[in-house]
This record gives sequence, structure tokens and C-alpha cells, in this order.
Amino acid sequence: MTLKISRHGATAVLTMDRPDQRNALNLEMRDAFARALPELREDDGIKAVVLTGAGGHFCAGGDIKSIAQAHAQGLDAFEGRERIRKIHRWYDALVDLEKPVISAVDGVAFGAGLSLALCADYAIARRGATFCAVFARIGYVPDMLGMYLLPRAVGLARAKELVFTARVCEAEEALSLGLVQALCDGDPLEQALAMAERFHAAPTQALGLAKSIMNRTFESTREDIYTQEAMAQAICRDSAYHRDAARRFVEKQPLAYKWD
Repeated sequence: MTLKISRHGATAVLTMDRPDQRNALNLEMRDAFARALPELREDDGIKAVVLTGAGGHFCAGGDIKSIAQAHAQGLDAFEGRERIRKIHRWYDALVDLEKPVISAVDGVAFGAGLSLALCADYAIARRGATFCAVFARIGYVPDMLGMYLLPRAVGLARAKELVFTARVCEAEEALSLGLVQALCDGDPLEQALAMAERFHAAPTQALGLAKSIMNRTFESTREDIYTQEAMAQAICRDSAYHRDAARRFVEKQPLAYKWD
């Protein structure tokens, strides 16, 4: 099993589990992601998702051995294209999952591993973790939305520099650039689980709507956002969560969700 799925209360933890390969993403792991994400989306009992890796590393990127085997098998360009398109289907489901997603990064987050860290809504890294848009070293362009997510995280000019040089970023620089939002000295998974637990009482559906809209902010006009905002707010206004929160407020009771 290359992807372990566990539950911690209302948090689902996805652990990439190929520690001997620094959790490099092979075909089996890709298929496991594709199977897991529809279940995460449909399970109303899951309020947050944590993405992490086993054995002291997050993800070293694509499995070069698998790529070499594909060359040996004589896969042509269209077959290679379809392999990437299969990734897009489940990766889109992860990026657009209407629940908070937190990445807990230890060790390396290289190549596709960097893209997996960036697709989360919040990334926590251990001091000593390293990040790299490594693709140019093997003559590749960034994949798994690396050319979409990286410029949005660090700005276009800095993204080009990271991609063109394929240099390694230490955790402190990753924080300053915006690749991650927090550093920790201990186990980042513990920190991520503690944060995820705080979302257990959150208005998951409202956060999901906000996430869906904000994920498309840079491709949307102001008028587009107005339209989506009005529709989303009308839905939230009629939700059971809002009605209960409004009742609590009027009756001067503590709100169910409060981020201190």
C-alpha cells in the first residue's frame, strides 16, 4: 500500500508511504489518490484533510524509475500525455476539495512533491525541510499545476527563478517566499493535526464555497466575484449552520466556531 488513509476524529490523514523511495509518486500511488479523493469529498464526517509522508520525508517527486520503465516500454507521446491527464483528474479533486487541506512537510518536497505541498490551503514544515522545483534537472517543465500554483504563491518573477535554476530552498526561505505558512521544530504532522482539529467545529460548507471561489480569483473579474459571492452568501444564509450560529448570537451563547 503506497497511500495510507487514517482517521483522527473528523480529520482524514493521507500518508504517502514509500519511505525507501522518499515517497516518490509512482503509478500505484497515483491510482490510490484517484480512489481516495471521491470518498473524502463525499464523506460529510470528514471536516479537514492532512497530507503527509512517511519515513521523515514528504515527497521526492515523480518516480524516475517508473519514467525510465515507460521509456523502455516504448510509450509514445500520446500515451505519455494520457498519463499526465490521469493525474490532472485526481489532482484537480484535491486542489478543489471543499474542505480545509493542510500539508505537513518533513524532509524533501521536490518536483511533484512541491506541487502537492502547494496545493494545500496551509502548509506546515519542519525546520530542515527542503523544497525544490527540480524539473529542469531532468529536462522537464513543472507538472501537477506547478506552473499555476507556484507563481500564485511566490509571484511570477520569483517562480521563474525557482523553476529556471531548480535550486533548493531551505525551510526558512520557503516561509519567507510563501511556499509554506508555518515552521515547527517538532513533528509537522502533530502540528497539522492540531490545526485540523480546530476545523472540526467550523462551517465546512461555507469554507468550501469560499475556497472554491478564491481558487479562481486570479482568473475572475470583479463582476465574476460579485456574482459568485451573492450566490454563495444566499446559500450560506439558509444553511442549518448559520441558523444555529445566529440563534447562539442572539441568545448570547458561545459560537460553535471561534479561532483564538
